[in-house]
Amino acid sequence: MLTNKDISLIVRGRLYSSCVRSSMLHRSDTWPARKENEVAELRTVRWMCGVKLQNRVPSKELRERLRLDDIISVLQQNRLRWYGHALGKEDNDWVKKCMEYEVEGARPRGRRMKTWREIVEKDCQARKLNREHAMDRIKWMKQIRDD
Repeated sequence: MLTNKDISLIVRGRLYSSCVRSSMLHRSDTWPARKENEVAELRTVRWMCGVKLQNRVPSKELRERLRLDDIISVLQQNRLRWYGHALGKEDNDWVKKCMEYEVEGARPRGRRMKTWREIVEKDCQARKLNREHAMDRIKWMKQIRDD
């Protein structure tokens, strides 16, 4: 159905967003996204929606045609939504303890991988959010959705 040329791009985009993208991004609020996640999602959009790579349609234009949000923005919203949820927990709650847990011991050589917390802090800086904003859930959700 997604590759059917008789169905408009807008309908294919909605179908893709509700079925495929939601499955691909399941629990994305708890994993740090990498560049390969973005590339894989774009490749899937092109394949599922029947846009051949030979057409050389820029990614931004394709997202506009399909009326899809940018994958980075969606991942950022998912992480920040979970972060706000976890900050609202009691201090002795296991979710909050896990979020603030520091692993002890020596790290392997080389550049270390970014942690989920570092990525969330970067997301908060990009949207000018802080921990106090998370206590007002309605305001927090509004600020997360505003681009």
